[in-house]
Parts: sequence; C-alpha cells; structure tokens
Amino acid sequence: MNALFAFLHHVAAFTLVSALVVQFVQLRGELSLESARRLRVADRIYGAAAGAVLVLGLVRAFAYEKGISYYLHSAPFWGKVALFLIIGCISIYLTVEFSSWKKALDQGVIPVVSKSKLQTMHKVIHFELAGILLLLFCAALMAKGIGYWG
Repeated sequence: MNALFAFLHHVAAFTLVSALVVQFVQLRGELSLESARRLRVADRIYGAAAGAVLVLGLVRAFAYEKGISYYLHSAPFWGKVALFLIIGCISIYLTVEFSSWKKALDQGVIPVVSKSKLQTMHKVIHFELAGILLLLFCAALMAKGIGYWG
C-alpha cells in the first residue's frame, strides 16, 4: 500500500507540474479563444492535482513512510509545507483571472487582457515553477534525513 500511495502522490505532483507548464506555454503567444480555453482547463487540472498532492501527502505522512512524528521534527518537511502553501496562494491570482474569462469564452469571445497583465501572469508562473524547484530540493533533503532534529 505504501508504494501505491507513493506512486499516486508522484503522479499527482507530475500532473500539477504538467498543468503549470501548459499554462506557461499557452501564455507565451497571443491569447486566442483556444488558448484561453486551454488555460482554464489547465488551471482546473492544476487545482485538482494540488488537492490530490496534499491529500496523498498527508496520508503518506500519517499512515505510511516514517510516521508523522518524524516529519514534525524535519525542517525540510516544514519547508515543503510552507512552499506548498505559498505556491497555492500565488496560484489563486491566476485562478481568479482565468475564472473571470468564463462569460467571454461562453460567448465565443477572446477575453480582453492587457499585455502587462499577461506579463504579470507569466511572472506568477515563473514564481510557481521556482517554488516547485525549491520544494523538490526540500523533498531530497527530507528523504536523506537532513534537517531532522528529533
């Protein structure tokens, strides 16, 4: 069972990153009706994957792996948690923006988004990707027991 939850956790994490990369790519060119729709779908997949990563990670920490007491005494674990929360909060900006496009997209109209807003959205994705890299570094430290103070 431990291996199954580890596998599902990793699939969810890769799905999250893939959805973020789709957003990154779709925002690079000029916004079209199709790219705006893809961005909304990618954002929903991103949100679902983030929820799955969180739930599966908690299941692994509480029921499998080394047990919750180990993780509560691990600085990299708390780094992962903090980064996950920060990335999640940052992603709200994009979700709100993509959600505001619903009416236009339902009418078959390309959402009107300023060039500066598109640049800001792209920067947000850069920050999310950088946060994920730091999160992965914390995961590697955690896996090796570095930063454990118990």
